[in-house]
Amino acid sequence: MTETTEFEKMIHGETFNAIDLDLRLRREAARLACAKFNAHPSKGNLRHVTRLFAEFGSVVIEPGFQCDYGSQIHLGERVYINFHCVFLDSAKIQIGDDVLIGPGVHLYTVDHPRDAEQRASGECFARPITIGNKVWIGGGAKILPGIKIGDNAIIAANAVVTRHIADNERYYG
Repeated sequence: MTETTEFEKMIHGETFNAIDLDLRLRREAARLACAKFNAHPSKGNLRHVTRLFAEFGSVVIEPGFQCDYGSQIHLGERVYINFHCVFLDSAKIQIGDDVLIGPGVHLYTVDHPRDAEQRASGECFARPITIGNKVWIGGGAKILPGIKIGDNAIIAANAVVTRHIADNERYYG
């Protein structure tokens, strides 16, 4: 019987070790792909980033984009990601159609144990983020692990989203 890799544990929603060599190399590959695009933004260099994604429709990504792996990012049609956004995709990030993401928005799927010894060992866990259709997320907003944002919702600039957001809701944080 083969041992489950840390990457397999991560994508299956199990506790995983983030300092595992394979995971560090995967993050490095994503960082290099993002760096190529961010240094010279063009459609050609954007392909380095979108090749990482699980799926994507028509998308505009402005420079400054960073992701952990990219492999758990699912983007719908007509998604706009403004400057300097960070997607930590240790779990699935599902973004619907016609979504506007303001500058400096961070999506965090990864979380850490509250126990200091567990944290020091590199142990992590992750919960998916789901963003519905026609959502607008204002600049500087932070979306925490496990959050679901319903269709047509608006997230205010600089809000920290700590709970699920219903369809059509305005969230000010």
